[in-house]
Amino acid sequence: MEWRKSSRSGSTSNCVELRQDLSAIRDSKRPDVALPLSRSAVRHLVTTLR
Repeated sequence: MEWRKSSRSGSTSNCVELRQDLSAIRDSKRPDVALPLSRSAVRHLVTTLR
């Protein structure tokens, strides 16, 4: 599964990445550990952070 990071992160590795299917998030510094979330929880998080 592919991961994407915010376009505001630039080329740094200090960012939170979102799984393409919206089922998990992870810290780019620790790509081996992901936090699984429901799609609705991820949407709510993204909406809140904007």
